[in-house]
Amino acid sequence: MNSAAKRLMNDFKKIQQDPLAGITASPEGDDIMKWEAVIFGPEDTPFADGIFKLKLEFTEEYPNKPPNVKFVSKMFHPNVYADGSICLDILQSRWSPTFDVMGLLISIRSLLDEPNVSSPANAEAANLYSENRREYERRVELIVEASFEDMEREQGLEEVDMIED
Repeated sequence: MNSAAKRLMNDFKKIQQDPLAGITASPEGDDIMKWEAVIFGPEDTPFADGIFKLKLEFTEEYPNKPPNVKFVSKMFHPNVYADGSICLDILQSRWSPTFDVMGLLISIRSLLDEPNVSSPANAEAANLYSENRREYERRVELIVEASFEDMEREQGLEEVDMIED
């Protein structure tokens, strides 16, 4: 087992031993280098009640290099690109090997409520956030609703799989 895999096993163990409300994360199947995460929208924000899925892909250079992190769920946010990639300083120039999976996900969750509009990945979302907050929040409500539909669809597929087995 390489050092990245060992570190990821430790990260996973920490998550299991000390789970955090509003965030779940685990390896995808047997591949410790690919993770799925779910962030529940922070309370008292436009994202409240949303259920947002992310994919994290690690290289053997982890923890010296950050993972590739993308929202799988639809997202309307100043710091999220159309493909789900996240514009967050700790995923680029400010990454440190001291960050772990949970710390990274906590930062992403707090970014939902505190976008950095001076460095937008989505100019439309950044402009609305700054100039028309009501419309921004309406657009976010749409993706919160879409997150429910995605989860319902996914659970329906899981139920079909269990019936077929």
